[in-house]
Amino acid sequence: MVFVEIFRLLVVVLGAIAGLQLGEHVHRTGWAPLTGVFLGAAITYVAGGTIGRVVDHGISAAVGRLRSLPAAEVLAAAVVGTAGLLIGLAVGLPLLALVRSPVDLPAIGALAWVLCMLGVRVGALKGRDVARAAGIAHLLDPRLDQQLAGSLVADASALLDRQLALLGQAGLLAGGLAVPRFVVDEVRMLAESPDPLVSGRARQGLDTLAALRDAGVSVTVVGGAVPGTDAGDGDERLVAMARRLDGRVVTCSRSLAEAAVAGGVPAVDLRRLADDLAPSHQVGDVLAVDLVRSGRLPRQAVGYLPDGDMVVVNDAEHLVGGRDVAVVVSGVRRTTQGRMVFAHLAGSTRVPAPGLPA
Repeated sequence: MVFVEIFRLLVVVLGAIAGLQLGEHVHRTGWAPLTGVFLGAAITYVAGGTIGRVVDHGISAAVGRLRSLPAAEVLAAAVVGTAGLLIGLAVGLPLLALVRSPVDLPAIGALAWVLCMLGVRVGALKGRDVARAAGIAHLLDPRLDQQLAGSLVADASALLDRQLALLGQAGLLAGGLAVPRFVVDEVRMLAESPDPLVSGRARQGLDTLAALRDAGVSVTVVGGAVPGTDAGDGDERLVAMARRLDGRVVTCSRSLAEAAVAGGVPAVDLRRLADDLAPSHQVGDVLAVDLVRSGRLPRQAVGYLPDGDMVVVNDAEHLVGGRDVAVVVSGVRRTTQGRMVFAHLAGSTRVPAPGLPA
């Protein structure tokens, strides 16, 4: 309110001066100047309050936005944006002297504005790189825990995937793992799910954190230790945290991986990595599969290989619940969740999988 009232006062003063000048222009004597002052002050009193509240709201919104940005990005955006503005003016001013035209000033203003906004956006995107190049990153981020720098930032899907634990046990997580508090809370909620499959995977994900610690991996559950990463949805916060820690996002979500790469943050897609590293199952290979449930089509049964690949077995519904059932691979299909293997029972006539050639 103090800002709005002072802003209104300044606007009223300007309105009164403008009214006085207008009144004197109409008639220097009589009531015209006084009437101009009164009308100018009255009009700007109303307008000044409205404009002041709008400006105050805009300033509050801008401050809120800046509060969520790291200091390095704000400084880099200001410095690079100012440099772009000065470059635009430096390029345009000689044209103003050489080419005399009514469009000179608007053209120079447009060029300077474009370069300024380009600099602001580049500076905000590469703020940490600029700060490191200038050697002031440690001054701009004094609260940043240096032990987390370069860590993998995991989302819930990564914790629920067994590949993360395997990477840690193989010693491939030397940079450490940073898990946001809201991700751990999300997994804990899933662990209370009435669906036994979902709750079982979630509890296994929580056990993964303990297993990684036992394997010597530095696992840190990050609450409020990394400022500037509390705005936006879960994916945006994960990407912001990875950018601030100069780390990478590890996930099984393709959308999060794409969002991270689009935001300039490296991402590790565990599903894609496992798909690339998993052995190929050739047609005719014999596999031993535990059949756990019926398939979508009649007489189908579904099982899973140790690497997580789904196996759909034709004419095997009567064997659901069986362990180490011998099946023969009849085809393999890639999906967004990994490989899907189609098979038939060993010793039976091959039945082509839906959508695969006979």
